[in-house]
Amino acid sequence: MLQLEVQQQSTPLFDALGATRSLMAMEIFNALCIAFVLSMMIANVYRWTHQGFSYQRSFIHTVVLACLVISIMIMAIGNNMARGLGILGAMAFVRFRTPIRDPRDIIFIFASLAVGVSCGAQVFMVAILGTLFFSAVAVFLAWSPFASRREFEGLLRFMLPSESRATSALQQIFGQYCTTTELIASREAIQGEVLEYAYQVRLIDPSYKVDLVDAIAKLPDASEVSLVMQRTTVEI
Repeated sequence: MLQLEVQQQSTPLFDALGATRSLMAMEIFNALCIAFVLSMMIANVYRWTHQGFSYQRSFIHTVVLACLVISIMIMAIGNNMARGLGILGAMAFVRFRTPIRDPRDIIFIFASLAVGVSCGAQVFMVAILGTLFFSAVAVFLAWSPFASRREFEGLLRFMLPSESRATSALQQIFGQYCTTTELIASREAIQGEVLEYAYQVRLIDPSYKVDLVDAIAKLPDASEVSLVMQRTTVEI
């Protein structure tokens, strides 16, 4: 009797570690469809709220495909520890060295992986509500002034001869259209005949973009004038 009770108590533990329930084809298909729809929602939220210059189409594909891959892996592993260790060992041979500049991009990748895990584990309510809440917060942060420090900031580039006397006129133009200006780079161009300047500027009003460029372009010695509106971080 004692041996029988021990065997009956150890059976559920053995099943939890070594066995897994086989999923039906329709269950697998439904999980993958839900993962695809939710990952597409996350990818579209990223596309709508992206504000940098380094937008990559491949990153959008990665968000969607990573969710599907993780969902497949979770369904394949199930409750089987041996399968989990085998997949972990196989993934150890893969080296991911792709640089990601923006920490926000990493968060979207993690969100896609979390949705994939939830769909693979058949916890659809967590996946759906989590995606909706994450998307709402991402849109709110993108359109709200939360954590923003500067507005109407841009990168101004132009060329002047090395012995140009337009410095005083340039400062008057800056005072007319900009609240702050900061020289971030200057280098020689055309074999030292001219100097290329790069200024970080903050406009008084966003409508002054064209006026600022026209005013500098009208200087006798100025050339190659351009203004690129951007975020606080300059991506080079």
